[in-house]
Formats: sequence, C-alpha cells, structure tokens
Amino acid sequence: MKLLSLLLGAVVTVLACFRLITGTTGIAPYLLLLVSGLVLVTGIREFQNRKPIAFTLFLASGFSFFVGIYTL
Repeated sequence: MKLLSLLLGAVVTVLACFRLITGTTGIAPYLLLLVSGLVLVTGIREFQNRKPIAFTLFLASGFSFFVGIYTL
C-alpha cells in the first residue's frame, strides 16, 4: 500500500508540474482521476489504522472520481 501511495504521489506531482509548465489543459481529468486514486489509497491506509478520517477520505475520493469521469 505504501509503495502504491508513493508511486501515485510521484506520478501526480510530475503530471501537475508538466501541466503548469506547458499550460496544457487536456490532462486535467486524468490528473484528477489519479488524485482520486491517491486519496482512496490514503483512505484505505487510514481505515486499516482505525482512524476516523478514513470516511472523509473515501467521500473525497468518490467526489474526485465522479468529477474526473464527468469532465472526460
């Protein structure tokens, strides 16, 4: 889980920097879907540790996923 979180975080960071430098807006929905996946993985990790923030992370991930799919 931790490796997946690090990998998603690195990909999101690289794509966000690429988007800022080039100014392209075509990758924004894909970036939002990756952020949704990162928040979901974080929510799963927090749920395993029995922290109450996990429910909020699941809601945020679902909303981000919905918006990412809607904007495609």
